[in-house]
Amino acid sequence: MTYFTQNAHPDEVTGWRSPAVLLMIMAGAMQLSFAAWWNLLNNFAVQELDFTGREIGIQQSIREIPGFLSFLAVYLLLVMREQTLAYASLLLLGIGVAITGYFPTAIGFYVTTLIMSIGFHYYETMAQSLSLQWLPKATAAATMGKIISVGSFAALIAYGLVYFAWETFHLSFTVVFAIAGGLTLVVLAFLMLAYPHFREGVPQHKKLILRRRYWLYYALTFMGGARRQIFMVFAGFLMVERFGYDVHEIAGLFLINGVFSMILAPKIGQLIVRFGERKALIFEYIGLIGVFVAYAFVSSPWVAAALYVVDHAFFAIAIAMKTYFQKIADPRDIAPTAGVAFTINHIAAVFIPVLFGFVWLISPAAVFLAGAAMAAVSLVLASLIPSDPEDGREVDFWFRKRVTQPAE
Repeated sequence: MTYFTQNAHPDEVTGWRSPAVLLMIMAGAMQLSFAAWWNLLNNFAVQELDFTGREIGIQQSIREIPGFLSFLAVYLLLVMREQTLAYASLLLLGIGVAITGYFPTAIGFYVTTLIMSIGFHYYETMAQSLSLQWLPKATAAATMGKIISVGSFAALIAYGLVYFAWETFHLSFTVVFAIAGGLTLVVLAFLMLAYPHFREGVPQHKKLILRRRYWLYYALTFMGGARRQIFMVFAGFLMVERFGYDVHEIAGLFLINGVFSMILAPKIGQLIVRFGERKALIFEYIGLIGVFVAYAFVSSPWVAAALYVVDHAFFAIAIAMKTYFQKIADPRDIAPTAGVAFTINHIAAVFIPVLFGFVWLISPAAVFLAGAAMAAVSLVLASLIPSDPEDGREVDFWFRKRVTQPAE
């Protein structure tokens, strides 16, 4: 039973060949490449290419261009199936990471970044769409937590390779990039041989979908993309540029993050099922405001490292945003809206890295205070999520209810 010879309905296959396990292994395959690439990114940029905040901002903006163009995935679905596109995306990701070290120039790094980023973002778009289609609404958050946990375990393998092998075997950037990308390609080959093609549950629209009733989801997605850039681009760069963290030290920090994610993500998924999306997201955004303000004034490398770990621990709570959409969406809208959502998520991501790269040259603190302001806007938006969201009950304007109450 392989992808090439067998079709199956998602509900027909159980055990290790089930769709949920496939999603977990795909998440692991993605992280083998991406985690190693992200671990090496800042050290490669600074030590090999002499990048400053300006060049790293340009490189990160290039990385986000495919995310901005994720809406085009809906047109690719006219000629291939979602699972096929997910596999093709993993192929591009693995190749892009594997060849990065062979092009140690600014232009070379920009080009390989673009290749791996096309794979990464289109994989993420398809993974989100397939998860929301294949997983039952009642348990989706818990299963997504397990998927994140497996991805984190794969990331631990990548970080462990860097942490233990970098100093022990004196590996070069070229070798580590090649090994990481190659591992993703090996796992992809296994998936294509071991798993059938799973049919999508409800036929998906093959056109762009923008609906007014999804506006809160779009707004949360936009703010999440803007805020995420502050962490993804500048928190890691802070560790290398200001505090002088070396490759194996960054790897050690990522190892800690991976352990936390592997342990916490399944529990966070269960808590979202129990307490609901609104409470989960409100908790996340309050915590992020405090973290970003602390980043702005941190002077100790140990405190900065602690903030980095805490910041990363909040990532899994973003599951709540996906399950909120799953509960309010027309099932036929999931695939096209996944592409639109990734585009919305990356509107700010295209210009924030390069814009704030210049701000960084003037005041790194201002970059993180801007992140705190973005988290505050997200907090207000999260308060509008109903306690029990569903189709027809997408937004809860709680402040209007108080205003319209008659005076006694």
